Amino acid sequence: MTSTLRSRGLLAVALLLLVVPLRQASAQGDSYTATVTVDATADTVAKARDVARVDGARRALNTVVEKLAGGPDKTKPLKLSDNQVTDLVASFEVANEKMTAVRYVADYTYHFKPAEVAKAMQSAGIGIAANDANSPAPASTGGKPVVVLPIYQDGGTALLWDDPNPWRDAWSQRPTTGGGTNLLVPFGDVSDLAAIDADKARTGDSAALTAMAKKEGADDILVVVAARRAGGDKPGLNVTARRYRAGQFVDVHSDSIDANPGEADADLFRRATDTIAADIGNGWKNAKATLGDQQGSLEVVATITGLDDWVKLRDSLATVPSVRKIDLKSLSRQEATLNIQYIGSVDQLKASLAATKLDLQGGDPVWRLARSATDKP
Repeated sequence: MTSTLRSRGLLAVALLLLVVPLRQASAQGDSYTATVTVDATADTVAKARDVARVDGARRALNTVVEKLAGGPDKTKPLKLSDNQVTDLVASFEVANEKMTAVRYVADYTYHFKPAEVAKAMQSAGIGIAANDANSPAPASTGGKPVVVLPIYQDGGTALLWDDPNPWRDAWSQRPTTGGGTNLLVPFGDVSDLAAIDADKARTGDSAALTAMAKKEGADDILVVVAARRAGGDKPGLNVTARRYRAGQFVDVHSDSIDANPGEADADLFRRATDTIAADIGNGWKNAKATLGDQQGSLEVVATITGLDDWVKLRDSLATVPSVRKIDLKSLSRQEATLNIQYIGSVDQLKASLAATKLDLQGGDPVWRLARSATDKP
């Protein structure tokens, strides 16, 4: 009798699953939602559930991307880590869970973040079909994007893809538009690491910048360096943004953002990104008015105390607004000879260096660079 009842119960459940279809995202009219069945086995059911959720999120994301792109023939799998995939999930719902000691089966409905998915697709070079009536427009629309490479200068260390990088986090979390300009922050996957690093970005490496722009389907690269204001000045950030097109320097913009009393670091960084994005949208008027179109180069001899001191000097130079590129010519334990390419006049270069506690002297015939008396190691 018990066996008969159990069989009838299982049959009823099976019939119910046949009669009530799984909810589909298209039925909900939500192009950023998809439902998938997950099925995973592991040492324990808890581990199996974790595996199933990540796998389900990736498959659901692929379904959403295919739908937004207009079909599987117009897209390709996104090259994202498990963490990057789960970061795109806004929420999920679970139905029809079944489990044993080592197996987990369920139906998951994933709701993805529209702006973040649109950014991921744009980064992968996948367009959103214009004729998809159910698809919200991506967060960034219009022409080609401007790729933003946010570098955080933490003392003598420059961070781009490495964590923690609060400056990159702030750019990644803001909307992808800045005054009508599409601003794209790469995910930092393996292909990004292979294309460019912090040092190449800061020094304006033409080949690396060109490769990065090509990878993201862009013409322009924006290298945005943020450094905490040192010394006894009011707390805040010094920001230098250099713009490159086809690997060649175009213009530069600098800003100094004061921290508000009691302001959290995350809020300061977020406010700084908004300031830079607004300046980009305004056509970089301030930068052009300040620095003009004059360009030049100087061969400079800098006194150093060793390799570590040279690295610190190089990092300081990378934050100077008027410096566009640094080429090391020779290096010894006592001095470094380098070529500095800059924009503006020599007097403007001197002023910019002085703000970083570096003195540019001489010029007849040798230019020498030294730390100011208050900033010597």
